Amino acid sequence: MADTPTTPPRTYPHGVPSWIDLETHDVDAALAFYADLFGWRYTERLPPGVPGRYVVASLDGTEATTVGAIGTPSAGFDGEVMWHTYIAVDDADAAAARVVELGGIVSSGPEDVGPPGERAGRMARIVDPQGATCRLVQAGTRPGAQSVNAPGTWNFSNLSTPDLDAALRFYGPLLGWEHSDDLGSGMLRVPGYGDHLARTFDPDIYERQQGAPDGFADVAAGILRAAGPAHWSVTFLVADRDASAALAERAGATVLARQETEWTKEAAIRDPFGAELSLSQFSPPEWFEEARGGGD
Repeated sequence: MADTPTTPPRTYPHGVPSWIDLETHDVDAALAFYADLFGWRYTERLPPGVPGRYVVASLDGTEATTVGAIGTPSAGFDGEVMWHTYIAVDDADAAAARVVELGGIVSSGPEDVGPPGERAGRMARIVDPQGATCRLVQAGTRPGAQSVNAPGTWNFSNLSTPDLDAALRFYGPLLGWEHSDDLGSGMLRVPGYGDHLARTFDPDIYERQQGAPDGFADVAAGILRAAGPAHWSVTFLVADRDASAALAERAGATVLARQETEWTKEAAIRDPFGAELSLSQFSPPEWFEEARGGGD
């Protein structure tokens, strides 16, 4: 009997956000909250006897649908509960050295991470010149999130910054990011990312995005000009923004704001543990649906 075809694992080229996790002191309560909100199932990644917990979330309990993780605080935890964005790099040590050259700070690492006996990746925590924290990761046995851009999964990471040009002077040389107003406000592209997806995990990407602006398939992250301290934030896709926001509120979250964009309906929330995130319902313009054959 012939083997059943399998989908290759999703991999992430240099400069593309690849993973997210949440650090919190009340891991069990966080697991329950996000299971109710997104339908996640969990796998403990650290064996008994190892300090701390790191629990991988997925849609169905398998490696093929991993979304992110929830765990206890790591060394150097500053008390702020937040979702962390990890960005793929080809060489964590070389990238960390480049961070310093560009005026950023390497707050820890590079170091191998993963359960005992498994080099899941090599990671460095960094602070950009404007104070935003994120993590650079060179993939080992774990290439990154396997379920993205579907209801209940991670959709996007955004960098909010009071100085967009200064941010691009740091992240452009470090990660290869390019920004163009032609793509729409706030979209960052990694040239060649669309081709990577077409070769690997998403062979139909260009057909599916027919009618989208040039370079849309290369979009990997977002950058937004905003007052206040620079910071990274994460967005999760939901089928219905209002229903998900209401569910989060009933579970103890606070809805901070709602907004509509050309492509989405969004709600910013603060979970019961203090971490902020966005819920996003895909709601594209009519021209996009018509280009895909979804119009009347």
